[in-house]
Amino acid sequence: MGGNQTSVTEFLLVGFLLSPRMRVLLFGVFSLLFTFTLLGNGIILGLISLDSRLHTPMYFFLSHLATVDIAYACNTVPQMLVNLLRPAQPISFVGCMTQTFLFLIFAATECLLLVVMSYDRYVAICLPLRYSTIMSWGVCLTLAVTSWTLAVLLTLVDMVLLLRLPFCGPQKVNHFFCELLAVLKLACADTHLNEAVIVAGVVLMMVGPLFPIVFSYGHILHAILKIKSREGRWKAFSTCSSHLCVVGLFYGTGIILYVGPQHGDSQEQNNYLLLFHSLFNPMLNPMIYSLRNREVKDALRRRLKGETFMRASLIKNN
Repeated sequence: MGGNQTSVTEFLLVGFLLSPRMRVLLFGVFSLLFTFTLLGNGIILGLISLDSRLHTPMYFFLSHLATVDIAYACNTVPQMLVNLLRPAQPISFVGCMTQTFLFLIFAATECLLLVVMSYDRYVAICLPLRYSTIMSWGVCLTLAVTSWTLAVLLTLVDMVLLLRLPFCGPQKVNHFFCELLAVLKLACADTHLNEAVIVAGVVLMMVGPLFPIVFSYGHILHAILKIKSREGRWKAFSTCSSHLCVVGLFYGTGIILYVGPQHGDSQEQNNYLLLFHSLFNPMLNPMIYSLRNREVKDALRRRLKGETFMRASLIKNN
């Protein structure tokens, strides 16, 4: 490129091409969904922290998943809400790169955590007598730290390759946040290496983890079918059904978005898919775990009854 080109110091997020009335309506809807995301995941974190009966490996990993979901939504949704009311709002170059970096970390971490959680369910159902030995707290902590560390390291590769590129215009990011591929299109240099690394990363983080998950649940299904009582089979399956729902939502939308054949053909369609991926998934995860998980519902009832009893005691004493 020519040496007289000016470096881009900020980007403009185009977002969704909608009428002003529709923007206001979506602002209200998305604000409500964002509140539910924070509230739902916050309740999950609070219950796991306060209820000793939930101090198990399964809920330890669930607390990390809830943390990722909160961070996931907070990284993209507030900027999107601002853009709905004031379209094409500028975001600094540093802010844009930071948003891209954090989004990739949280997405990769969730991929790895879902694999770890499937392994936890495999050990619990297929190797119940060895569960406490295999899934010791030291192992759980190592798996959690490894998930976060690998996510950061893999994201650093993409970011180093992205930051070496010159950006000299145009400034408009055709997305509601600084998504990696949308930002990459604005680089005024050859991006073939970046694209190859992104494809490799998608295969590694979106397709690769499906194999251990399918392997784990194949063995889980085989073990469940061997249980003679219907009640026993249902109880065993119910302990992993919530995780299966979350895996289906996360990987389903992710693979359609980044691996599906329509990727790149309809930017608007991809934007809506990623909106579901980054807003609806984090909101639905705590709903799935709370509505389908008896232990979480029982913990919530205990906390509510405890609060009611404390209030009644205070009123009586006063």
